[in-house]
Amino acid sequence: MGEAETPSFEMTWSSTTSSGYCSQEDSDSELEQYFTARTSLVRRPRRDQDEPVQREIPDLSQAETEQKIKDYNGQINSNLFMSLNKDGSYTGFIKVQLKLVRPVSVPSSKKPPSLQDARRGTGRSTAVRRRTSFYLPKDAIKHLHVLSRTRAREVIEALLRKFMVVDDPRKFALFERTERHGQVYFRKLSDDEQPLKLRLLAGPSEKALSFVLKENDSGEVNWDAFSMPELHNFLRILQREEEEHLRQILQKYSRCRQKIQEALHACPLG
Repeated sequence: MGEAETPSFEMTWSSTTSSGYCSQEDSDSELEQYFTARTSLVRRPRRDQDEPVQREIPDLSQAETEQKIKDYNGQINSNLFMSLNKDGSYTGFIKVQLKLVRPVSVPSSKKPPSLQDARRGTGRSTAVRRRTSFYLPKDAIKHLHVLSRTRAREVIEALLRKFMVVDDPRKFALFERTERHGQVYFRKLSDDEQPLKLRLLAGPSEKALSFVLKENDSGEVNWDAFSMPELHNFLRILQREEEEHLRQILQKYSRCRQKIQEALHACPLG
């Protein structure tokens, strides 16, 4: 989206699942430090197949786009139609399923910080030193009304803004989910991909294509996505784990030394 045109994101709530556990902690509490480090650094095994990020997306002519929209609208059983604009762009709805396994951070104050503040790490100012760790409803679904040129990164930011989440948007990723021959495949969208275009090309079938918001678990940790307090927490946890590991090693060699000394004392002098 260009700076001159900022289309609105219309979202509808379509989940009745309970919101889960919600706990309010001081930002420097020991429990929160340990929980933050463990849930951010430990990778979990994936059950589904991941696909490469890159794939070719065909460019449609004006006539092809118009025909695709006509075919799409003829296949849906709701009022979530796509509409072609005079400038050649089009608008429509995408459905995003939230599959977050970790809690998100929201401010305890009534006025949440902006996404710019969250990205710079200034959202946790003195006025928002207390925050709430909140589990978003599992498998909740959001419908977003977007433009064809709306990018995946803007969809993520809109979702976080809806829930007043102050975590860095780079901690999350939008995935394309497809089903083929009984196997589920996930492909992480790049920041500049256009979800509505993918929706139009795939058609309305949820098996052919659906969108999922998940944690951005790549092969390596993106340290720039964490705030200074979180990085200090990680260092404290790593130091504590290092000290514990060192203590176990010292105990092991101490026991071995003791057994050797006992064996020497038991041997007859010859």
